[in-house]
Amino acid sequence: MSRSIAQMNRRRILLALAAAGVCAAAPFARAESWPARPLRMVVPFPPGSSPDLNARLLAEKLAGALGQPVVVENRPGAGGNIGTGMVARAAPDGYTLLFTINGPLVTAPMLWRHLGYDPVRQLAPVSLVATSPNVLVIDARLPARNLREFVALAKAKPGALNYGSVGSGSAAHLAMEQLKAMAGIELQHVPYPGFPQVTTAIASGQVQAGFMVPAIAMPLVSAGKLRLLAVTSSGRTALLPGVPTVAESGYPGFEAISWQAVLVPAGTPAPIVERLYREVVAILQSEDVRDKLRAQYFAPAGTAPDSLRRTMESEKLRWAKVIRAAGVQPE
Repeated sequence: MSRSIAQMNRRRILLALAAAGVCAAAPFARAESWPARPLRMVVPFPPGSSPDLNARLLAEKLAGALGQPVVVENRPGAGGNIGTGMVARAAPDGYTLLFTINGPLVTAPMLWRHLGYDPVRQLAPVSLVATSPNVLVIDARLPARNLREFVALAKAKPGALNYGSVGSGSAAHLAMEQLKAMAGIELQHVPYPGFPQVTTAIASGQVQAGFMVPAIAMPLVSAGKLRLLAVTSSGRTALLPGVPTVAESGYPGFEAISWQAVLVPAGTPAPIVERLYREVVAILQSEDVRDKLRAQYFAPAGTAPDSLRRTMESEKLRWAKVIRAAGVQPE
């Protein structure tokens, strides 16, 4: 009787080990046959936005490289948090990608009490795609030709000047709060639904200044409606040659870069993440893609997953200080 029980237990153990081996091998088997069907690339911003345009550019090239369609799916809302959270909760099978900007990954956890996702724990970096400086623009009718003169004007009229942004906690809002703290000036914040409304408000004199994405601001700068004072990169950029940085204009250490990246749900098999990274980097090395990104004032990037993770961590530390100093409260 005891021998029979022992044999049964042994059989159970062998079956359990065999099953465990199959389960352990399953992700790798899936990775080897991936992709076997279309992929979706979630963009947590509306059609026509900068992330949407660059995502569609990347998706088209990625489809050719992978041999499967890559369908862009716009899921805007809550500053990008809705679509980002959707990907964070998606199956980690390599068929759902996220194309997003820094906000939902870096500052959102500090600005939303009930975010609904953890970008560090629930998302796996693939690659940084592109970076762009923001630009500081003012109403062209203001008597200020450079940043020093604008700061002097603001100090002469404390609290009398307004600035626009695309909402509390947005990159444009935090960049101006950083400048206010470094320059010791008072400006009133006026939030708007989007950058087109901000540019119109500055050009019409409703507000006097704002940090903007270059692609939207530059047409009005060229038309003489806005005056470009500085870029927010740490050093001068080839995207806007001849334009001084905020840092060199008297505020060393100032930096506020916008960037776009690809991520996948955490737990996606490593071979799939590696394949996606290699394909993204190869796409970003093609001259036509680089030209199209530069036309929107973006510099092509292409960094390893670990490098993107470090970027997220360093950016979080930088903006946590600004958020605390400005007293921005989570919503």
